[in-house]
Amino acid sequence: MLKDKLGKLREEYRKGSLSVSEILSNPFDQFGKWLEEAINSEIKEPNSMSLATSTSDGRPSTRMVLLKEFDKRGFVFYTNFNSQKGRELDQNNKCALLFYWKEFERQIRIEGYAEKVSDEESDAYFSIRPFESRLGAYISPQSEIIPGREYLEEAMERVKSQLSTGLVSRPEYWGGYRVYPQVFEFWQGRENRLHDRFQFLKSNENWAIHRLAP
Repeated sequence: MLKDKLGKLREEYRKGSLSVSEILSNPFDQFGKWLEEAINSEIKEPNSMSLATSTSDGRPSTRMVLLKEFDKRGFVFYTNFNSQKGRELDQNNKCALLFYWKEFERQIRIEGYAEKVSDEESDAYFSIRPFESRLGAYISPQSEIIPGREYLEEAMERVKSQLSTGLVSRPEYWGGYRVYPQVFEFWQGRENRLHDRFQFLKSNENWAIHRLAP
């Protein structure tokens, strides 16, 4: 039975460790180190991350998005502002991110709040997207009910013929959010489920580091 198969699934984590002497004092630096290792290993979409949002009354939802920029302010992704995540962030801008790299047996949890990036930042990123991706953002009423796939395909062909020059302006309902972290957690899988976990808590402009029980 499927229940029995699930109960027997087990993996030992032996690919790394993380000690207090190894972890960097700034969580953005530690994040950059792990992300660079993931990119250099050529795993697929190392910038993919789960984004958790919730409505004003606390009903949660989550989905995968792509990290497109990060610095010591926060983490940037792009979307349709009218999508479910966009509407939820308008109601409640508290959110969480999760990066998981199974090839390294690592994950990073981030809790914080999101704000829209400037129009200039959104314009700059939109301008370098592939032509078809720009058209997709232009024609898709993201998260809305549509009659069928033909609706999207017909809209794409119609817009493609109208905008064949490749000059597609960013729609006002599409752009970026920056997640400003308040909490980081770095998790490294270890044998016997005695995982290494380090939490960074923001205090003013400083970060307090704590080791957590696995």
